[in-house]
Amino acid sequence: MVTTITSQTEFDLFKSNGLAVVHFYADWSEPCQHMNNILNEIASDSEFQNVKIAKCLAEDLPEVSIKYDVFAVPKFVLFRNGDKVDVLDGADPIQLNKKIQALLTKGNQKEQKVEDINLRLKSLINSAPVMLFIKGSKSQPKCKFSTEIINLFKELGAEFSTFDILEDQVVREKLKVYSNWPTYPQLYLNGELVGGLDIVKELLKTGELKDLLKLGKSNLNDRLKSLINKADVMAFIKGSKQLARCGFSNQLIQILNQTGIDYETFDILSDEEVRQGLKEYSDWPTYPQVYVKGSLIGGLDIIKELKDSGELIATLKGEI
Repeated sequence: MVTTITSQTEFDLFKSNGLAVVHFYADWSEPCQHMNNILNEIASDSEFQNVKIAKCLAEDLPEVSIKYDVFAVPKFVLFRNGDKVDVLDGADPIQLNKKIQALLTKGNQKEQKVEDINLRLKSLINSAPVMLFIKGSKSQPKCKFSTEIINLFKELGAEFSTFDILEDQVVREKLKVYSNWPTYPQLYLNGELVGGLDIVKELLKTGELKDLLKLGKSNLNDRLKSLINKADVMAFIKGSKQLARCGFSNQLIQILNQTGIDYETFDILSDEEVRQGLKEYSDWPTYPQVYVKGSLIGGLDIIKELKDSGELIATLKGEI
């Protein structure tokens, strides 16, 4: 849908957030009318569903036109969150399409970067049942707080893994934001933040720390069993329903979506322990993997065969 802007207030509101394209046009201009038709086509294309598109008569908004150097029409101004990021002068559908695609790509790359960092952090904190983020290593801690927590865990005879934040500045800074905890060391049990050294000391005094560490070492098979039974239909894939991260996972998601049957997914890229353990648990060496009511159905090839034979929906419903 192409929005028609008739006032400066509408203009300011329209461009204030997200990705936006505004066409400054004139009624008397045939090239402008042609480009309005092009905009209608772009607006109806699902590829550009995250881009807002509008048109406004340049002569009706003189102050806005002057501000954005609209001295001839058609002219297109592209915005991201209120900031002008690109312009196009003249009636050039191909260039307009390219500029809008570039607008989308840059926005997606920024979102992707944040998502990739968060996925990596999630993977790290889930890489062992008991995970410590410290300065240095088990054998060579590099600050007094890290040394103290390492010695404490060794005295308890606890099994744990560590990550040296001095080796990775991105992890060091972003984990503070991700977990809303500003200092190190940080202790995680089964992917959940427990806290820093002071919290660990308090838990030791109350006797709760030993119980928590036992929980941290809970049996992997129990965890896998819980995951595959989380929903009637569970798909273990690379990525998510919204953003599959490999061709096979993407094909599977498309097939499952076509059935109309509810299902949930688990991103194996976010948890290396699950990724490796599930292969052995189910004796199935590759991904994706699909489970129905806790039982393995198979991978993408099996799902395709069931689809071709007309048995897929019944299988996903647990009727076969």
